[in-house]
Amino acid sequence: MLDVSPERFEALVSKALDRLPSEFEEHLENVSVVIEETPDPDLLTSMGLDPDDPEDALFGLYEGVPLTERLHDDVLLPDHITIFRRPLLDWAESEDEVVEEVRVTVLHEIGHFFGLDEDRLDELGYA
Repeated sequence: MLDVSPERFEALVSKALDRLPSEFEEHLENVSVVIEETPDPDLLTSMGLDPDDPEDALFGLYEGVPLTERLHDDVLLPDHITIFRRPLLDWAESEDEVVEEVRVTVLHEIGHFFGLDEDRLDELGYA
């Protein structure tokens, strides 16, 4: 695992968010973005992932109702994006890879917020 401090990792996530186009930012006012060390093994299992298989690593998770599925008068809890630090650092071989994968993961999860599915995110290069 690379040695990227929690503070540096948080700065990378913040930088990825700061670089979003302004037209996206206004839609993200009620979206929290947090960093956790690892996903809960029960979460991975519920998603059909093997907690012990590095190939099933989870870097990020969007929880909420995508914009494309909302009704005008819906009253919803805030959406939540979690970026998982340890799986990403275990995967990366250099700090440059960490920087790029943090950016891609943040954009991937925000894409889910905007209603994009895995296939479309893959087409856009955010899989």
